[in-house]
Amino acid sequence: MRALVIGSSGGIGAALCAALAARANVVGLSRRGDGLDVTNEASVAAVMGRLEGVFDLVIVATGALEIDGARPEKTLRALEPGAMAAQFALNAIGPALILKHALRRLPKDRVAKLGILSARVGSIGDNALGGWYSYRAAKAALNQLVHTASIEVARSHPQAVLALLHPGTVATGLTQAYAGGHAVVTPEVAAGHLLAVLDGLRPADTGGFFDWKGERIVW
Repeated sequence: MRALVIGSSGGIGAALCAALAARANVVGLSRRGDGLDVTNEASVAAVMGRLEGVFDLVIVATGALEIDGARPEKTLRALEPGAMAAQFALNAIGPALILKHALRRLPKDRVAKLGILSARVGSIGDNALGGWYSYRAAKAALNQLVHTASIEVARSHPQAVLALLHPGTVATGLTQAYAGGHAVVTPEVAAGHLLAVLDGLRPADTGGFFDWKGERIVW
């Protein structure tokens, strides 16, 4: 099996690469190591264009809660257009660009899986607390983009599985200041959970939104 991890220098991405190494030929790509800027399509096209062959598993583990020091908003008064645009660029448009350029790297004649890290806070139906406007909205947009893409991709890749994955609260730089009372797991534990969920998904599950236990999350 060949696997591709986008965001391999991050906490979860690095743990995914390590976990996959025992059972797959793993290629990891990141901004730090490969100059991959997911917010820039020229960068995505160039880096992805250097890949060869197909991948049975692609995982997009990019994203950020804080960008350039802008913290999640607690109130409408804190909304700032530039910060909102940055959230959409990194957390929604970036993964969509990866999906656009990764499609030709998925085999058409067998099961192929593409998992993209989302977040439970991107669920509209599960939002009872409010706040975190830009991050929530960007993840909700990501969910719609991937779900929509899954419908198109099923026509050319009938055995492909595109899945949105909530990893839980993981002890990384992204969540360090925001864990609150949530149970926190290490990146290694989170990677194991995510791979187990992906292992259990079938083509009929494509376009779904799943938590780290493999349970569906309401849109």
